[in-house]
Amino acid sequence: MSFLAPRRQADAASLWIGKQAVRALHAELVLHPKPGLVSPLDSGAHDDMDAGTFLRSLFSLRRYFSAIAAAGAEAMPFPELQRLGIQAEARMLTATQGVNTHRGAIFCLGLLAAAAGWRNRRGLSLQGGALGETVVAQWGDAIAAAGCQSLNSNGGRATRRYGARGAREEALDGFPTLTTTALPALLSAQNRLGLDERARVQSLFAVMAVLEDTNLLHRGGPEGLHFVQSRARAFLERGGVERSGWREQAMDLHRACVARRLSPGGAADILAAACFVQSLTP
Repeated sequence: MSFLAPRRQADAASLWIGKQAVRALHAELVLHPKPGLVSPLDSGAHDDMDAGTFLRSLFSLRRYFSAIAAAGAEAMPFPELQRLGIQAEARMLTATQGVNTHRGAIFCLGLLAAAAGWRNRRGLSLQGGALGETVVAQWGDAIAAAGCQSLNSNGGRATRRYGARGAREEALDGFPTLTTTALPALLSAQNRLGLDERARVQSLFAVMAVLEDTNLLHRGGPEGLHFVQSRARAFLERGGVERSGWREQAMDLHRACVARRLSPGGAADILAAACFVQSLTP
């Protein structure tokens, strides 16, 4: 039976990577306050989904991230990764009765999981920058040739209308917002504070301050994007989560986003990706 050991080890690694991806998405879901976003406390700026919708979606995706990690380990071509993503999206929409909860995560976090599978199989580092480099090196040309992952998605329409950088552009550049903004903010806050909740809020606001979030563009146009970016920058400039009263300041922006129907879903996806990458390394 010794000839089965490598395959079993590979399967175990893919299962572990997939589990970390689901845990990262759950960590993003339960975080609060998150301006305009769904949490267990409320539905944010959304009237078609709540935390239960996200949990059903996560349950439907529990095998997808392990499957795409295994495909990455085998260096499968992008069309195979794309096929897994399309199947995962169909399961998500069935579980949520047509509500898009995790389309962005299926694409971005799926690619990162595939890269983690590829690198783990070869005994290489699983750090965030390395994962992004692997996505570009292994599948970048095919991602570029395939075009936008969903031309009919809200994010795809916002990208075309406003000329913004979307999830595809982030992937093709090796996930720079993840590696230069989200992860450094998350790790720095955790090193100083030792508190996961506050570190994740700090990371989320850091991303909101710089990301051309196509979810915000879709809902509020350039004005909505500028509103969230400027308020996030002001929060950080005042000291972020290290300042007394930070929670109420974050809640102020949450209420303002709800009133304006603004939801920075792209920033939420990048926060989840940062939590995922962090979980892969000691």
